[in-house]
Amino acid sequence: MENTDTIYAVVVTYNRLKLLQRTVECLRLQTRPLKGIVVVNNSSTDGTASWLAQQNDLIVLNQPNVGGAGGFASGIRYARGLGAQWIWCMDDDVFPRPACLEKMLPHTSEAGVGILAPRRLMEDKIFTNDFLSYNLTNPLASLHNGKLKKMVVNAPTDIAGTAFEGLFVSAACVDSIGLPNAELFIFSDDTDYCLRAKLAGYRILYIPDALMDKHHFFNKASWTERQQQKKWKRRYAIRNNTYLNHHYGRNNAVRYLRPFIGMFGYVLTACITAPFSSGYQWKDIPMMWQAYKDGLAERLGKY
Repeated sequence: MENTDTIYAVVVTYNRLKLLQRTVECLRLQTRPLKGIVVVNNSSTDGTASWLAQQNDLIVLNQPNVGGAGGFASGIRYARGLGAQWIWCMDDDVFPRPACLEKMLPHTSEAGVGILAPRRLMEDKIFTNDFLSYNLTNPLASLHNGKLKKMVVNAPTDIAGTAFEGLFVSAACVDSIGLPNAELFIFSDDTDYCLRAKLAGYRILYIPDALMDKHHFFNKASWTERQQQKKWKRRYAIRNNTYLNHHYGRNNAVRYLRPFIGMFGYVLTACITAPFSSGYQWKDIPMMWQAYKDGLAERLGKY
């Protein structure tokens, strides 16, 4: 079992002060105290910097807004520089229950484990986008095989991918595969990181009794309101999904056809709904096509 004197948490935040305060408090209340909590503030404008400046027990990194991917890259680099042997990564919208870290610690010594993943709950219901394996050969199926949300999992289980919503990574894994790809900005940075870990031979273990709660966004918003709020993120979702398939796909059908199908799904939704809803607009279609082309060219970075 890993000594908590070598464990740091890394929290990335941007303009969600109230959620950040809850996340930090949950980390402070862990039954196995952390060595330190690193908060990466991506130039928030909502009072976050002022609040962080008053917190004497936090390590604060203030930086330009480089997205979640750039935030985790900075935070992991800094924590590793402090001597962290395990680094607990999370966005500011997940809230670990008091025994969450304690439940994961016994598994840090299991052979080959480089990443541990807690179970996330949303309004006390299991919430997961974790999955069992990658599909790099069949363009007509998802990249993610064996999604846990379709299964009953009540014991530690080897998986292939999890999110930066409690991802717990060892120093050995970080030293082997490097930092998250900051150029992805948002979306798929966690999938890319987990895939790199798997390709390097590390196990990723899902721990269902290590519990975190996830904030429920858009729970009262209409479909149109949800689409409007998520609109700016679509180009990153399309581009980065295209990048993953193009970069790791093992045949041209996966590299080109699968991401085209994904992009076309957005275009079709726009064509069907644009006449009736402001959730999608006709002008979104050229943006989607450009995002697909950027992914094929592996042209990343912040838009």
